[in-house]
Amino acid sequence: MRGCSVLGRVWCGCGQTPGIHAAAKGFGTEARHHQQPQGSSKQSGPLRDQPFPGLLQPENLSREELVDVLRAAVLDQKGPLVTLNKPQGLPVTGKPGELTLLSVLPELSRSLGLGEQELQVVRASGKETSGLVLLSSCPQTASRLQKFFSHSRRTQRPIATYCAVTNGIPATTEGKIQAALKLEHIDGVNLAVPVKPPSRKDILEGVKRTLSHFRVMATGSGCALVQLQPLTVFPSQLQVHMVLQLCPVLGDHTYSARVGTVLGQRFLLPAESTKPRKQVLDEALLRHLHLTPSQAAQLPLHLHLHRLHLPVARPTAAPIEFLAPLPSYFSRTLQCLGLHQP
Repeated sequence: MRGCSVLGRVWCGCGQTPGIHAAAKGFGTEARHHQQPQGSSKQSGPLRDQPFPGLLQPENLSREELVDVLRAAVLDQKGPLVTLNKPQGLPVTGKPGELTLLSVLPELSRSLGLGEQELQVVRASGKETSGLVLLSSCPQTASRLQKFFSHSRRTQRPIATYCAVTNGIPATTEGKIQAALKLEHIDGVNLAVPVKPPSRKDILEGVKRTLSHFRVMATGSGCALVQLQPLTVFPSQLQVHMVLQLCPVLGDHTYSARVGTVLGQRFLLPAESTKPRKQVLDEALLRHLHLTPSQAAQLPLHLHLHRLHLPVARPTAAPIEFLAPLPSYFSRTLQCLGLHQP
């Protein structure tokens, strides 16, 4: 195998065909127009007939079916890099024998014609989050991209942008969310718990200072479409950060119970003593969403990794970006709530 020549463009020399560098130049634009956002067309029937259009249940798929789903979800393939739009509910890793993205990468690599150049995960979000997954068939390219992501975190340069729908509207239209978080084992589950203020001992024992930028893009029906850019990495960071804003992500059945309401006023409940439970939506929001309470209990997490930025060779070069269309159920929710991006 030849060595990979990244040089800021992240394209690899492994099995590279002539002209791939030139093709990479417009990759961000290609990815943007490759596929229109699902669910953006007119609904074929009443909204209530399909509460979660396009939602998959990966646990019910066979290995072959999952490979077919992932192949269909590929947004683009250039050089060693493959980007796909991961469905909500698909775990990236898991226990031996579990069906995960990682477990079917050998079959996906063959399906995409990569032969012995097996794909590996460079960037992906958690199980309940939908959106971009970045894969590479070149180990050197994957390693250099990981270093780029680490450097971006150290210098606090956002490279990932998420879209979220929140139950509630943040008090300010944009800002920073900072919180010290730790993982705590509660009722057999590892949950992210805020710690304030963290001591030096806390930091040594696994407490991490986390930071995210947020911007409200649209509001309606008591909800908001929010753009989120994490500048640190911690499990469930974005969900917990929005809970701290008293605006849990729609479909968050893990952390939303930490937000209580008395006489219409929201407040935080103690994280350590608040067990996860199905998110409870008020009657007005259920009507807007055309959902019954039992359907709302199955609402998928509305958190989507929408955009990734990659390094470029020169400061004057056009940025390389990857874009993943919203899932159909996400688009339906925006339509129901009257949330439209400016």
